[in-house]
Amino acid sequence: MVSATVGRSAVLGAVVVSLLAVPAQAATGRPHTGAAAGLPAPDTAGLRSVLRSAIAQGAPGAMARIDDNGSMYRATYGFADRGTRRAIDGDDRFRVGSVTKTFSAVVLLQLTDEHRLTLDAPVNRYLPGLLPDDRITVRHVLSHRSGLYDYTNDMFARSVSGFESVRNKVFTYRQLVKLSLAKPRTNAPGAAYSYSNTNFVVAGMLIEKLTGHPVRTEYENRIFKPLGLKDTFYVHPDKKLPGRYTRGYLTPDAAGAPLVDATEQTLSWAQSAGAIISTTRDLNTFYSALVRGRLTSPARLAEMERFTPVNSTTAYGLGLRRRTLSCGISVYGHTGVVQGYYTYAFTTKDGRRSLAAVATTSNNGTVLDTMAGTLESAFCGKPKKAPRDAPAIGRNEDAAPAPARN
Repeated sequence: MVSATVGRSAVLGAVVVSLLAVPAQAATGRPHTGAAAGLPAPDTAGLRSVLRSAIAQGAPGAMARIDDNGSMYRATYGFADRGTRRAIDGDDRFRVGSVTKTFSAVVLLQLTDEHRLTLDAPVNRYLPGLLPDDRITVRHVLSHRSGLYDYTNDMFARSVSGFESVRNKVFTYRQLVKLSLAKPRTNAPGAAYSYSNTNFVVAGMLIEKLTGHPVRTEYENRIFKPLGLKDTFYVHPDKKLPGRYTRGYLTPDAAGAPLVDATEQTLSWAQSAGAIISTTRDLNTFYSALVRGRLTSPARLAEMERFTPVNSTTAYGLGLRRRTLSCGISVYGHTGVVQGYYTYAFTTKDGRRSLAAVATTSNNGTVLDTMAGTLESAFCGKPKKAPRDAPAIGRNEDAAPAPARN
């Protein structure tokens, strides 16, 4: 296919920015019709402004990609490597953190389609004696309503020392569950939503028990290969990211202390809750395919989209978030917080417009909240009035907990 490229690039001191709008081959082979139906055009100037703000607030690099019914918009700012001062590239790989949870949920829903799993069955039916309460079901785990305490609350009570204590460790799933069970549960099974990485550690255990394969094998055979996600990997316990990637930098708790390069770690403390590596392109492909029904049956997708309210703008299904933006549009996906990386990956209900964005820092609540603005720019278009502040994700959300807020 011959494609035209319209772009601009500039070097502004230490900041590199590029913007592309590229017609892309549609998966179905049908002619492109332009912007996703019923949506305003993306606010690409607003998107660039959000990424510039993230850099000004302490992120060494930031990038975003919008795939819009056949057109692609991409913006990048800053550095992939502070040491070499290599500019971040839109094709760079990065750690996606809790976006991994959607992948884990998809595998379990596929196993449900295959009649190898029942969502409302007790987890202990499949993993006898693992949990102290037979009332905790698979559905409770995938919707964060199990009441299982999130062990990462204690593990990362202090950002740098907590990270360094586990950077090179290799945990078993059962060791992580044991850390959770040493603390009281947050609620009775099914009684309330309470985000916990423990839930998706249990999800990984279920995948491996039911299939007899490592989660890596199931991700690859069921999702990565069928969707052609050539830049998406589950890397554990190896510490290095494969191929070309952007490094991630952890912000210390002490104001003014230098950033810590957190790129290389086993991520064994997260595993099936947060160890996938991907790119903005692959994440957009994944979420678009998911909501279009390419990965599960319609019945299982409907189960995934049975949402429990979290706050006024966010609800959680089975490994899937729904977020309602200031313009009233709801988008579907997940956020990811892991040392060195903040990720937003969402798509429209019909999958025709998708956004993936990442800032290469963590433990910086200002950057985390700023990056939520990429959703507004991607899906709401140019604001007709000043947008309201995006709600903070909160300390106990995603893989490595975000900093506490008042």
